[in-house]
Amino acid sequence: MFLKRLISGIVLLGIAFAGIYFGGWFLWAIVLLLALTGTYEMYKALGVKDIAMSVFGYITIGSFFLIIMPVVSDEKRLMLGAGVFVLDFLISMAGYVFTFPKYTYKQVFDVIIGAIYPGILISFLYLIRISDCGMLMCWMVFIAAWGSDTFAYLTGMTFKKLYKVHQMTPKLSPKKSIEGGIGGLFFAGLIGFLFGLGFQKDITIFDISTPAACALIAVFGGMISMVGDLAASAIKRNVGIKDYGNVIPGHGGVMDRFDSIIFAAPCIYYLIIILQMF
Repeated sequence: MFLKRLISGIVLLGIAFAGIYFGGWFLWAIVLLLALTGTYEMYKALGVKDIAMSVFGYITIGSFFLIIMPVVSDEKRLMLGAGVFVLDFLISMAGYVFTFPKYTYKQVFDVIIGAIYPGILISFLYLIRISDCGMLMCWMVFIAAWGSDTFAYLTGMTFKKLYKVHQMTPKLSPKKSIEGGIGGLFFAGLIGFLFGLGFQKDITIFDISTPAACALIAVFGGMISMVGDLAASAIKRNVGIKDYGNVIPGHGGVMDRFDSIIFAAPCIYYLIIILQMF
């Protein structure tokens, strides 16, 4: 099991490196595939079985990704992207009203949520890539999410051997500790700082100290990624499943492996914009 997980992790890292390095259509296609697969897993978990409703969710994601294609200008992307969210909601509610009582409000909201999370949120990984210094900033998402998670585990295990640790969410995820979480954020911030220090000549988007900005992004992104990890776990507990899928051997589904990325990417995207104002 460990070997399978290790091999899958190496392959995932390789795909992530290639996607971020080449960007463009290659990364766009990878992120779209992740979005559609993650939405399928979420619909399955939430019990969305109606074909018409689920197809509408996939069309919503497809429409959004057409809007953010590499050939679309930033001005049109900002305008049309917001329109997709509004149109998705309006059409969903229209279907709910004119077919009443065929669907319940919960079914309608499940379709909307399943399309936005994870379908739309993960697209911000691509949106970061096509922004200024995008290739390097994309790596900040993985440093924040996967870096904090890895070091939270290592720190938690180390402290657990020394003394009794404090559970972060006892009923939801008993193995996660407050000490581990703090350690994960500390080391993510440290890696972010060193990353910013090493690439400060290439990262030209901040007027403030680049290493400090990268450290802040890593810590903030790490905090958000923990929420994403726990949110995905909470849904699994509520619906009574162990994993969202099995497309990634040893890791489960897209939602199991990218749950933290899904939350971290949009938050880091907007944090980068805010930091550029100072």
